[in-house]
Amino acid sequence: MTMICLNDFEEYAKQHLSKATWDYYEAGADDCCTRDDNLLAYKRIRLRPRILRDVSINDTRTSVLGMEISFPVGIAPTAFHCLAWHEGELATARATEAVNTCYIASTYSTCSVEEIAAAAPNGYRWFQLYLYRHRKLSEQIVRRVEALGYKALVLTVDVPYTGKRRNDICNQFKLPPHLKVKNFEGMFQEQAGSLEEYGIPANTLDPSISWKDVCWLQSLSRLPIIIKGILTKEDAELAVEHGVQGIIVSNHGGRQLDGGPATIDCLPEIVDAVQGRVEVYMDGGIRTGNDVLKAIALGAKCVFIGRPAIWGLAYKGEEGVREILQILHDEFRLSMALSGCRNVAEINRNLIQFSRL
Repeated sequence: MTMICLNDFEEYAKQHLSKATWDYYEAGADDCCTRDDNLLAYKRIRLRPRILRDVSINDTRTSVLGMEISFPVGIAPTAFHCLAWHEGELATARATEAVNTCYIASTYSTCSVEEIAAAAPNGYRWFQLYLYRHRKLSEQIVRRVEALGYKALVLTVDVPYTGKRRNDICNQFKLPPHLKVKNFEGMFQEQAGSLEEYGIPANTLDPSISWKDVCWLQSLSRLPIIIKGILTKEDAELAVEHGVQGIIVSNHGGRQLDGGPATIDCLPEIVDAVQGRVEVYMDGGIRTGNDVLKAIALGAKCVFIGRPAIWGLAYKGEEGVREILQILHDEFRLSMALSGCRNVAEINRNLIQFSRL
């Protein structure tokens, strides 16, 4: 099978993963309106190319939190990579290291933070964090990732409760017995046999999470803190006031609140609100290099891909993730050149026209 674009990897994964696994990765909340709109929103945006700009040489490099990466696409935190490929997150980490971009490791990994760090010792990694009712759980893993050289904490803030994902309910989704949430292995022994939700005891997440917990996290670690899950200018302004270093505009891939806006539609107001005081990133719906170009033009410093990385794993593990990233890189470079941009700094809102349709 010739893999030309990300849709080819999606089709391969759909054919080769078990139905329950495919449904888990593909699920959105409720009617999946937000999940689907994440993709459709890019089709409402048109590009305004400039011509005769000498694009014989173009440079896709950029930086996030001062670290240079090869192009403005990283890997978003997604759970349970071993469901898609036996090496799981180890393969993902090696692929992102090889391509020289950023990998956000998920709390819900099927490999531990130590194993991920050892698999790609020179890779650039952030760690995605939830806050739990028992704060010691969060505190312990923060200390572990800081000691291991992870470069930032990505605090997910849009899951006070888990969204209603109908396919998972119908399938009674559970991790197979040979897989665990490795970062918490052995930590819930006293709750063995209790009701589980995605590999850990139900009701472990803390719905009382608030801005004061950002301050608590800052007191715990010197790592930069990035808030993931902001969709409004009001919350973006609060994030800046609370001294975070970055924002990921995200609706959790449409897996939490259905009926919310597509992330690309939220991006401009958030970029305008923060006025360059913190870096703004986004995830959701990126499928082509054109999509990347549109997001960067609207002010994102970098975008992150979730489901496509899973499709790459399902296809060929580390090599598959590298292929996904390489296709996006090549498409982005071509879209830049055809739009008259020689480097990432030349990409701006003058490139964008919103469709009247």
